[in-house]
Formats: sequence, C-alpha cells, structure tokens
Amino acid sequence: METCAEDEVQVKLLGGSTSPFVLRVRIALALKGIDYDFIQENLQSKSELLQKSNPVHKKIPVLIDNGKPVCESMNIVQYIEEAWDNKAPNLIPKDPYERAIARFWAAFIDDKVGPCIRGVFRGHGDEKQKQVEESVANFLVLEEALRTNPCFSGKPYFGGDEIGFVDIALGGWLAFVKALEKGTDSVLIDAEKMPLLSAWTDRFCEADGVQEVMPDPVKLLEFICATRVKFASLAAAN
Repeated sequence: METCAEDEVQVKLLGGSTSPFVLRVRIALALKGIDYDFIQENLQSKSELLQKSNPVHKKIPVLIDNGKPVCESMNIVQYIEEAWDNKAPNLIPKDPYERAIARFWAAFIDDKVGPCIRGVFRGHGDEKQKQVEESVANFLVLEEALRTNPCFSGKPYFGGDEIGFVDIALGGWLAFVKALEKGTDSVLIDAEKMPLLSAWTDRFCEADGVQEVMPDPVKLLEFICATRVKFASLAAAN
C-alpha cells in the first residue's frame, strides 16, 4: 500500500515511476500489504537522502525501514520477505532446493533478460534488431522452463499457486516490455511462440496487488519514446 503520510509509516521507498527495478519492490510491498511512503526521485538531481542511503551506486530503488536503508531490487525483495515473514504470501520458497532454483532463474533474468531489454531500449537499426533477437531467445528459455521445469510446470506462477521471487524478478519488467514493444514496433513476447509465458504475463498483470502498482502505460510509452530520441541524438552527435 502507498501512503503520503510520512509521519504515519516507518517504511519509505525511494524510486521512480518508470523503473522496472522500483516496480519489483512496489509489487513485493503491495503483495505483503505493507504501508510505505513512496518518494519519487529526480535522477537528474539526486536527493541528499538518496546519495546518503545508497552511497556506493546512488541508484534507485532504496527501501528505508525505520531509518535503515536497503539497496538493489531483488536484495530488497528478499529483505521484505525476511522482515515480514509473518505476512502472506511467501515470496521465497521455504524448501532449500526450490529456493535455489528460484534464485537461479532470478539471476538469469538479471544477467540475461534485463540487459537485452535495455539493449532494445537504447538501440537503433541493426543493433536494436540484434538485441530484439537476443531478447526473444531469452524469453524462449523462460517459456521452456515453464513447460519442463518441475518447480514451475503446470502451475499458474513461477512461485507455484502464488506469485513468488521469480515472478517478481520478471514481472517488474512487464510494463516496460509492453511499452517498449509499441515504441520500437517489436515483438519480444510472442503469444504463438510462447503461449505459457504469454498466459503467465496476462495472469501476473491482472493479479491483485500487481495491477494497482503498474505504471500508466501511456506515460511509460511517452517516456520510452522521448528517451529513445535522446539516445539517437547522442549517437548521431558522436
């Protein structure tokens, strides 16, 4: 839950409305039903609070719980699960093997999927097409995991019957991916080639606790298109 009454809550989230990484944290907080103060950062003029809270990278998101900052999106999600483990749902599997599998696929999303999506976002021409193809290849790997991995196969979410760690890792990107497809006239998640992943995408976006924090698709598309124009201008100048 989001609140604007700073004196009523001990949890603050430093973030921005277009960031997939911030969205991961907002989804986790919403699913757990945790009240927080959402402080939007201007990354062109970073606040003293952000720089003090994340002195190493000076990046969003940063979760501040009772004055103690936690950085990096999936690290924050793990913190949320451990700090509020008495609240349902369980975002991280209790079983050690299933937990290891979840962390493996979350790392795959961060190491493989995310960089290619950013490549599509920044790229133009042949470079953009190369990143589109690599993105599709990575999404096909996730499709195969949904089909064959015993931890995921036949279940509505990567987390089983409820949204879990891998769902949040990938789900944080979904609004951005959908807007990026429109903004670049690309298809990254093909319903015909990836029926399981496509169905999961719809299911995830419509889930209680998720749809309430999803960014405005029109504003997100405007942001992507405007930023891509800036990238193109910088590339042409160089």
